[in-house]
Amino acid sequence: MKKQQKYSNLVFKTIMTIICTAAVTFATTMVWVYSQGTQGNTETAIGEAAKSDKLSAKLSAIRDKIDSEYVGKIDENALIEGAIKGYVSGLNDVYSEYLTVDEMQEFTENTVGEYVGIGVYITKDTENNEVVVYGTIPNSPAQEAGLKTGDIIRKVDGIEYNGDDYDIITDKIKGKEGTKVNLVIIRDGEEMSLEVERKNIEVEHVTSQVLDNNIGYIYISSFEGNTKTQFEKAYDELEEKGIKSLIIDIRNNGGGIVDEALGIAELMTDKDDILLIEKDKNENEIVTKSSKEKKINMPIVLLVNEYSASASEILAGILKENVDNATLIGNKTYGKGVIQTLYPLSDNSGLKITTDEYFTPNHNKINKVGVEPDIKIDDYLYTGELDLENDTQLKRAIEELTK
Repeated sequence: MKKQQKYSNLVFKTIMTIICTAAVTFATTMVWVYSQGTQGNTETAIGEAAKSDKLSAKLSAIRDKIDSEYVGKIDENALIEGAIKGYVSGLNDVYSEYLTVDEMQEFTENTVGEYVGIGVYITKDTENNEVVVYGTIPNSPAQEAGLKTGDIIRKVDGIEYNGDDYDIITDKIKGKEGTKVNLVIIRDGEEMSLEVERKNIEVEHVTSQVLDNNIGYIYISSFEGNTKTQFEKAYDELEEKGIKSLIIDIRNNGGGIVDEALGIAELMTDKDDILLIEKDKNENEIVTKSSKEKKINMPIVLLVNEYSASASEILAGILKENVDNATLIGNKTYGKGVIQTLYPLSDNSGLKITTDEYFTPNHNKINKVGVEPDIKIDDYLYTGELDLENDTQLKRAIEELTK
């Protein structure tokens, strides 16, 4: 069996799409164990379920009726995919689902953290039936070409589209590295033509800056691929600038790859400290410990809120219970502490089911409970923009670090 790797993703579905090798949407928070090499066992299990008399009889009766009475065109593959999706949805578990080949590709590319494309977020304006630019990835070809939030994409390579063609547009903008795509956009009522070269893009999940009083500030938007590397680079740069304390902001961070969160936690914990406890359906426990010496020894404040979930809660639990120089400020976290296992199937589709629950280092429950901050400040809702004047949670963090 190949090495297993654990993943977690975001709390809320958005309608943003990164135009890369695949359209990527951010989905419900969870921890994934992305297992390659277990396809046979998974498909055997599915096959055994499909052989049950009740299921087979019902499906057969339904298919007979469709064949004899249905007047429309029958898409055999769509029937099969729909049946499997419905079967898994019968678990009534919001985190478990069957992923089609296309969906599996999107999810796996999302977790890598690198894409080939132009780096633009788009959404469908349902009121005007248009495809609109939601934003661009910093330093991406889309940003360099001048695409801006609010631009309406009217044509791709000379062909005109509207909101009904949303999926087609995402496919048309995708392509191989080094190739170019021509976009005709509408901005402030005027038509513009832009030629954009597709490139390999690393999505930045970490931003940083130095605040007054030599306080470093690092915001982590998610724990997707390369986040630990980006975080450590940001910290090293801040340290070179002479910071004496650090604010880590994971508000509105719905999760990501668990190993990325654990890698960041290792920078602030002692070697052999417990980081994570996992428990499977048979009550078997797996304990993950830090394997490295502590790197960050300065005072730390971790900002959390009700939208900090999954991998964010793993980091919050570690810092609260195992890092004496860390203080949690904000709101109680979301409370998502169950693990999903993502099994790739032989046709490149996937099955994701809830398999484990995880706990803090002191064995405290997270699922449907959350992590309580050390200092509760609940009169502010973080919107994604740093507001030094009105952000009461940030202001309290600064106060704590300048005592």
